[in-house]
Amino acid sequence: MPSDDWYLTDDVHDFLARAGGFLRSRPGAHVMQSTWAERVRAGAPGTGAARFGVLERDGAVHGTFYRLPPRGLGLSPLTAEQADSLAARLAEDGDAPPSVSADHRTATAFAEAWERRTGARARLRDTRLRLYRLGTLTPPEPMPAGRGRLLGDDDLDQAIHWCGEFAKAVGEDVTVDARTWGGTRYADKRYTLWETPDGTPVSVAGMNPLIGGQVQVDVVYTPAHLRGRGYAGAAAAEVSRAALAAGARDVVLFADLANPASNALYQRLGYRTLADWSAYDLS
Repeated sequence: MPSDDWYLTDDVHDFLARAGGFLRSRPGAHVMQSTWAERVRAGAPGTGAARFGVLERDGAVHGTFYRLPPRGLGLSPLTAEQADSLAARLAEDGDAPPSVSADHRTATAFAEAWERRTGARARLRDTRLRLYRLGTLTPPEPMPAGRGRLLGDDDLDQAIHWCGEFAKAVGEDVTVDARTWGGTRYADKRYTLWETPDGTPVSVAGMNPLIGGQVQVDVVYTPAHLRGRGYAGAAAAEVSRAALAAGARDVVLFADLANPASNALYQRLGYRTLADWSAYDLS
């Protein structure tokens, strides 16, 4: 596939005009493409230098990518031939992304193509994720004592602290505190708290805005000393219910494959595997 089949643009509106229907055709597989394009369209902090690509051939879209420097590439599912054509195009343009992330097969295909095209070394990151899509929501039985409720203004400090702890736990190189909150990816989420009967918050779960009929559950966190009591399952069930109530036709989330407890929890709630997800660092 020729490298000039890739159309590149810095204009998110142009990108969505060309690729919006393609992204909506497989919302789960394209969750990261849609999410970051929407954040760029909304002018979210740190998205000003975004770049997008659309693989067009015979009047149809076959793939996309996004890049928000200094972050790496995010790819839609691509064949090995399509990944190689993108590697050729970026190498021709002198664009050297520091990393690539996608479903495992696509990320691996691009990493191998990039090595062939540039002589760079690709290193698979240790963190491996699994992308899930909600089938039939099945709340825990029994639920722990307490109730779920939406985060209020009085809970913001608590949510900021817990999101900061979550970011540390998943290895994100970001500071989440009252000063930086508005510039992080955590600020645009809607949060559900699970609290005990006496009103003490014990777990938090967040969801991204509704995009193209889909919601991504992102952030499920319980402090270490409160785990093992069913709070995370209750919070995850409540935020999933909130996503459906908000009009989502599809609800998706990522889980760390190194955490079998969380993967088992999401499966009990009704989430089913869509794809395994990987990232490669490109030296």
